[in-house]
Amino acid sequence: MTGPTRDALAGVATLVAPNAPQVTERALAAHDDPGAYLRDHTDRLDERGIDEPFEGLPWIALVDALTDHGLLAEVDWKEAPDEIAGRLLALRSAPPADELWKSLAEIDLPTYEFLEAAGNRLLATGTALAVLDIESDCYPLVLLPATHADDLITLAVKAGFTAAVYGR
Repeated sequence: MTGPTRDALAGVATLVAPNAPQVTERALAAHDDPGAYLRDHTDRLDERGIDEPFEGLPWIALVDALTDHGLLAEVDWKEAPDEIAGRLLALRSAPPADELWKSLAEIDLPTYEFLEAAGNRLLATGTALAVLDIESDCYPLVLLPATHADDLITLAVKAGFTAAVYGR
């Protein structure tokens, strides 16, 4: 099954996981056959309280696949800044900027304000901090080249989902 929605979903996956085609495959599997995806990933989806197919399943599949490949950090809405900084630094897509990460870990702000400040500082390194909104009380965070930030937002909308970039 092809179409603009599927193509946009694949585009998002490719932008945030350019060297992990398995991420795209999992998101598209959830898009193409939600029932089979649900059966194949019951335990993982159970942790999220998902027990039947729904239109957001491909986005959840994308988030879970990115997590499995070390490309997404899912943080709580009340997470401590040093914990968020540590999780972002651990991502395979994190820029190697030791001073940046050290300074981010020392910021004492509520989560959303911290993400805005971190996004602003990361943009200065050429990296965008983005959230793949799953309509939950958490922030699924990815890092990608800043030059692709607008493409991520546009493709997410075309796929029927929401992504936002912090610090802009």
